[in-house]
Amino acid sequence: MEMFFHGFMQRAFLASFSISIIAPILGLLLILRRQSLMADTLSHVSLAGVALGLLLGVNPTWTNILVVIILAIILEYLRTIYRSYSELSVALLMSAGMAIALFLMSLNQAKTSVNITQFLFGSIVTISQEQLILLVGLSIIIALLYVFFRKPLYVLTFDEDTAFTAGLPIKRMSILFNVLTGITIAVSMPIVGALLVSAIIILPAAIALRISHHFNGVILIGMVIAISGMTSGLILSYQFSTPPGASITLVFIAIFSLTLLFRTFLNIRKNRKTVV
Repeated sequence: MEMFFHGFMQRAFLASFSISIIAPILGLLLILRRQSLMADTLSHVSLAGVALGLLLGVNPTWTNILVVIILAIILEYLRTIYRSYSELSVALLMSAGMAIALFLMSLNQAKTSVNITQFLFGSIVTISQEQLILLVGLSIIIALLYVFFRKPLYVLTFDEDTAFTAGLPIKRMSILFNVLTGITIAVSMPIVGALLVSAIIILPAAIALRISHHFNGVILIGMVIAISGMTSGLILSYQFSTPPGASITLVFIAIFSLTLLFRTFLNIRKNRKTVV
């Protein structure tokens, strides 16, 4: 229990709770919009923002947020151009972002090489009070936006043509969604790492989809799964000195596997009763 008396662990648990509130909302919308890889793209491309901040000697979180906002807007623009080949915009941005990140890192390896590993793999001791406030504020904003605009989001998610016919500003809504996803990734990177932050956003919703088929039900169940998985992952990370992102992701994969086995078992029993 001594871990709960450390300031950095208290900040880590508060940060994980904030992420758990917004991850199922963003994750479910990304899955239903067939944009799961967008989170992965933004997480990799955001390394360019981190490298830029370290190179300029400013807080990497702010440069990271700026870069992902710009890239989120570009991503939506490319998606409209290549509507029939939406995965092409993801590939283009991921390649360009990683190239820029590597280029900036090479300009001053002494300054960026050590710090960049913290953003790659995450660290429970790196999250600051400022980042925690940002994350809590972001979770409140996203939760309120979902509460007030869930019906337009529902229509936009399942049928953009119907949303356009209904007079909804689909481009502005899509850009805002991309921007909020990018900012969430940028602020979450210090605790969970760039390599696995997208998995932590997607997996709770993916698991909840196996349990419930109701829109709000998936989000609520996803929040419970996210809180349980992130808390367990942080405890494992503290106890065994493992990267928090990897620990949390492995817990989510274990939950997903158990859910899959349980559903398979129920289906087998159901089929046997039907035969009888």
